[in-house]
Amino acid sequence: MIGINILSVIVVLGILIFVHELGHFLVAKWSGVGVLKFSLGFGPKIVGKKYGETEYAISAIPLGGYVKLLGETDGEELSEEDKKRSFAEQSVYKRMAIVAAGPAFNFLFAAVAFAVIFAAGVPVTTARVGAVQPESPAAVAGIQEGDLVREIDGVTVSNWEEMAETIRSSGGETLTVTVERNGAENRLTVTPQQAEVPNIFGEPETSYVIGIGMSNETFLQRKGPFGAVLAGIGETWWFTKLTYLSIVKIVQRVVSPKELGGPIFIAKMSGDVARQGFVPFLFFMAILSVNLGVLNLLPIPVLDGGHLMFFVIELVTKREVNIKWREAAQTAGFFLLILLMFWVTYNDIVKIWGD
Repeated sequence: MIGINILSVIVVLGILIFVHELGHFLVAKWSGVGVLKFSLGFGPKIVGKKYGETEYAISAIPLGGYVKLLGETDGEELSEEDKKRSFAEQSVYKRMAIVAAGPAFNFLFAAVAFAVIFAAGVPVTTARVGAVQPESPAAVAGIQEGDLVREIDGVTVSNWEEMAETIRSSGGETLTVTVERNGAENRLTVTPQQAEVPNIFGEPETSYVIGIGMSNETFLQRKGPFGAVLAGIGETWWFTKLTYLSIVKIVQRVVSPKELGGPIFIAKMSGDVARQGFVPFLFFMAILSVNLGVLNLLPIPVLDGGHLMFFVIELVTKREVNIKWREAAQTAGFFLLILLMFWVTYNDIVKIWGD
């Protein structure tokens, strides 16, 4: 069991780190910038091979990776020819593109992974009615457990989410619901009532409901190539917004920081979903890839978002940020990340092994 967890997290982190660094690598190459090293992992080199000017390596600490660019480090002595190919000599827009490419490739990977999942087929809950609350609008309208909702106001309903969204957005107006019962169709009128419903973060939100629960009936929904690509992009966008919103909710203390997970939790989750099959494993990787992309874009020095922040300041002020300020900010950012790593690892231990 532990072996599967370790192997799974190595595969997950290895692929996602490779994708991230590949973004930096390719855009740097396309921009004419020299790449000296492409490493998966930090610390001592385990294995490496040099092709041309670039050394490709796997290093001992598998919690990240890096691409070392020509002229990236201040104070490097370069020939006149190499200066033209150095990172520091590129326009600020090229430097921004190279830095932003890492997170962008994580989002791209997620979109492709989600598209593959939608093409393979995802289980979707049907619009069959489960429990009906007594004296609810549904009960008053004559909707019964086991009814299959076919249409609402003449619009075909194919699954539970479509039906629920139509009811939520009704504004309390009376709806004509067509249900299939014992092979026959019945048209019923129901007026949704306003209610306080908890959202994904547990906060109460005003919505409209009719007092029914979903059944356990599902079907496998597959999309064609074009539909799968669009759905993959949409799912990536949705999880990106959700990740950013989660960070805001943590800052607002709506969500407890104890919910944050670290490497131990990722290893456990990787092993759990790997046992469920390829599609759940790919889905987990896609979500993690979105998280990696979002976190790397946060304006924290050391991360890609911190570098982009410095470049934006350079664009506004028309000059580079003072090297001493950058070094001080990056040192602070590094210690912040170390503290965060200790915190999430502690959270992992408490979640998995208790107090």
